[in-house]
Amino acid sequence: MQLNEFDFLSDLTEDTTTRFVTFITPGLTRFDLAITATARFYGKKLITDLQAGRTVIVGPDDLEEPGYLEATFRLKAEEAEELKQFLTLVVGVVNFTD
Repeated sequence: MQLNEFDFLSDLTEDTTTRFVTFITPGLTRFDLAITATARFYGKKLITDLQAGRTVIVGPDDLEEPGYLEATFRLKAEEAEELKQFLTLVVGVVNFTD
């Protein structure tokens, strides 16, 4: 297969900023995260759970969705609440650039 056989819908390269953070919550759950800031996704962050290998796009609106973190990261309610407390501090506001 050759490159010209693919039907690209998008192919961009951009500089991003990634923060790697490891912490243990008061409930003794360990999180190893990579938080990537990018100009894409309306300013939402790419959050990668390095232990589970899951990456999701997260903004403040997502954090307010009931059950979002539980389903996305496969967490118990208590673990998700602790993660939400941390992510609320780092996700920030969404910037609409369109």
